[in-house]
This record gives sequence, structure tokens and C-alpha cells, in this order.
Amino acid sequence: MGFEGLRYLVVGAGFFGAVIAERIATVLHEKVILLDKRSHLGGNSYSHIDGETGIEIHAYGTHVFHTSNAKVWSYINRFTSFNHYRHRVLVKAGQKTYTMPVNLDTIERFYERHLSPAQAYELIQSESVKDSLKNPSNFEEQAVLLVGRKLYQALFRGYTLKHWGTDPKLLPPSVIMRLPVRYDYRADYFDDPYQGLPTDGYGKLFQKMLMHQNIELRLKTDFFELKQQVPSDCKIVYTGPIDRYFNCQMGVLGWRTLRLEFERFKEPDFQGIAVMNYADENIPFTRIHESKHLHPERSYQKKETVICREFSCPAKKADDPYYPIQSRSDEEMLSKYRAVAEQEKNVIFGGRLGAYKYLNMDQVIADALDVFEKKISQQGSCL
Repeated sequence: MGFEGLRYLVVGAGFFGAVIAERIATVLHEKVILLDKRSHLGGNSYSHIDGETGIEIHAYGTHVFHTSNAKVWSYINRFTSFNHYRHRVLVKAGQKTYTMPVNLDTIERFYERHLSPAQAYELIQSESVKDSLKNPSNFEEQAVLLVGRKLYQALFRGYTLKHWGTDPKLLPPSVIMRLPVRYDYRADYFDDPYQGLPTDGYGKLFQKMLMHQNIELRLKTDFFELKQQVPSDCKIVYTGPIDRYFNCQMGVLGWRTLRLEFERFKEPDFQGIAVMNYADENIPFTRIHESKHLHPERSYQKKETVICREFSCPAKKADDPYYPIQSRSDEEMLSKYRAVAEQEKNVIFGGRLGAYKYLNMDQVIADALDVFEKKISQQGSCL
């Protein structure tokens, strides 16, 4: 159970930690211990089969794998095949339902008129110029510039207030830039060429990735309770919150977390889609997930379904962090943590928590592969 003679320790069994551990075991043929305080692999990407309905449940909200990175796609396909699911999201506002991201159908339904792509573009431009915004400095200004104030008020403001717990005027403009605005009827949420869900689920994906004789898994294990036992020359890959590593000496970085409420229904379909957003501020949850729609290729029971209502709230010390707030004070604090992190001789910080950065799954994998090649193997590309 000890760490005597150990050369590699990975903290956190999400994608960053799992990729690093797999590469150390497979490429370097070295023993690596992988710790995680949770009882399962996969971090927030974890999925499992619901015992009552047989439906694959995403334990921490819907996670659709998508990427434009051929290297990442090639790597992850070593451990799973993917179905052909294409993510589509709807948003309820008032008594109507719209396509999200905003596209030609959204604009037509909102303004209740038929429009050509050119007419829709001209309409949105005529709305956005009313606020005379040229250099947006926050989320609200950027959103108004993109879709006009009416669409912003109806579809974005309430949802953003609930999700981030703050006035959109206090958020950076980069937050809204993750969503495109389309002037055609394309409804796919992502534009990436490689998309889908792991055929057998994320839980099985991680099991296969880490099924190596050189990898020792220790779940339900708190790194900080064992930290003093780790040899000084052992290389540590740490994927937990960077401020927690330094005992929050320079302050606590701001995070949002999620409260998820699952409910089973004796009916074949609750909402007809995997994810439904709720834009109205008076509805307490931000969205409802219905996991059975993520695997249309499976023969699920027709009379049952499982939904998950998602509530966003500020993360406390005991909560699992999800989304970095990245306020100005957070960024100033982060720069201090990064400065002391660089002084840690044998510690590598990575993943969304370790980097304090909003990263998609494919970005985390790409970062992990890059870190392994440049900071661990030092042999260049190992794929």
C-alpha cells in the first residue's frame, strides 16, 4: 500500500489523469499509481447503467464527445468505438421552444416570419446596431452584438444569470463566443467532424483505457492524506484544484458547481431530446437531461425513462467544482498560484481543475498527450 520506489503518481482519474497514466504504463513501461477520491473512474465524464431501467446515465450531466483534432480522435478510438449521435439542443422561453445555438429556424420562430438567410442576417444586424456596440467588454454586450437585444433578453440573459450566478455584464465576452450564430437551418450543436458517444459508455471507456498491469488504481483515496508519504523524487501529475494543492494560501478560486436531481418516469419519452435548456429566470433549473436519447442505437425499454434536472450554484469547499468563474480577481489570484506551481520541481498541474480553465474533453486529452510527450517521456510523439 506504500509508495516506496514509486516514480509516477497521478492524482485524479478524469481524462487528463487517465491519459497520462495510460501513456506512462504503455509507452514507458513504468508502474504508475492513479488515485481518485471518488468511487469511480472518469471524473465528471463518468456514465453508468441505471439498475432499474437499463439506461446509460451520465452521472454529472450530458457529455458528448466532439473534436476537430484527428490525433485526439485516433487516440481515443483505441479504447472505444462511437455511435453516430449528433447533439441538438432546444431552449424553452416563455411558451415557445427554440433551436440553440441560434440559427435561421430560431430567428424565424422568434420574429414569427419567414426569412431567407440574407434577410435574417439583415434583421439581426439591424437589431444589434441599435445599441451602438463596437468593442464589447462583457458577455451582455457581446451577446447583443451577435443576436440583438431582443433575442439576448429572451434566450440568454435568464439562463446566464442562473448558470453563472452573476450579472452577464460582469462576465467576459469570451463566454458567449463558444456558441455560433447561424443563418441556415443547421441544428447540430457542434461543428466538429468527429462526434458521438462511446458505444459502451464512458465508464467502459475508462476501464479499458486503464486496464494495464502497470497501472494501480486506488479509488476512494484522498491524495492530501497520503501526500507526505510520496517519495521526493516521484513525479506527480496533479489534476485537482490548483488552489487546493497549496492549501488555498493565496485565496480560494471561484467555481460554479451543479446540483443534479434524477427522476424516473413510467413513460417512453419525457422531452423528446437529450438536453432542453430553460431560459426563463423564474424557472430554478437551467436544463433537463434525458440520457436515453444519447444512444438511439440501443434497444431501451419503451415504457421508462430517466431525467436529470440541473441546478447551478456556487461551489463550496466540499463541492465538486465544474465551471471556473474566471473573474478578474480570480485571474489575478491564478497568476500567483501558477508562479508558485512553477517552483514545484516534480509536480505537473493539468486538466480543467489544475489549469483553472474551461476545457472540453478533447482539449483535455490533447493537453495530456502534449504534456506526456514534452514533460514526461521527452521523446517527442509517442502515438
